[in-house]
Amino acid sequence: MPDLEGFNTAPARELRPLLLECLAVPRWADAVLADRPYADVDALLAASDAAARLSDDEVRAALAGHPRIGERAGHDGVSARWSAAEQSGVESPADFLAAANRAYEERFGHIYLVCAKGLSGDQVLADLAGRMANPPEVELRVVNRELARIAALRLREVVA
Repeated sequence: MPDLEGFNTAPARELRPLLLECLAVPRWADAVLADRPYADVDALLAASDAAARLSDDEVRAALAGHPRIGERAGHDGVSARWSAAEQSGVESPADFLAAANRAYEERFGHIYLVCAKGLSGDQVLADLAGRMANPPEVELRVVNRELARIAALRLREVVA
C-alpha cells in the first residue's frame, strides 16, 4: 500500500480499486482522487468525509460490499478483507447477534452496519438495539456516517 506521497502520485487507475475497497461508491472514489495532492493525512480524511455525504442509493450500494456484523467468513464483497480486522473485538454469542441482525434487516430492509473497530459484542448489540427506534430515513443517515467512519479508518491504513 502506498504512503501519502505514493497516494498523491500514483496513477488514478491503480488507486481507484483500492479506494473502492474503502468505500464502494464510485463518485466518492473519484472525488478523493480528484482532490490530490493532499498536504497531509488530515487533509485526505477531510476530503473523504466531505465526499462521503452519500445519496440513499449510494448508501444501499455501499452496504452490498459489507458482511453482516459477526459474519466474516465466506463473504465475497470488496470490503471482506478489511472486515475481519475491523470486527476483531466483536465477541458475542452468535445466536444473539444473528437474531439482532435479522430484526434490524426486517425493520430497515438492509444489513446493520457500524464501524466496529474497538467495539465489544455487547457494545455492538447495544448500538443496534438503540438504532432500532430510528425512522428509516434517519437510519440511512446513521449508516452513511458509519460508512464514512469505516472509509476513514481504511484510508488511514492505505497511507500508513
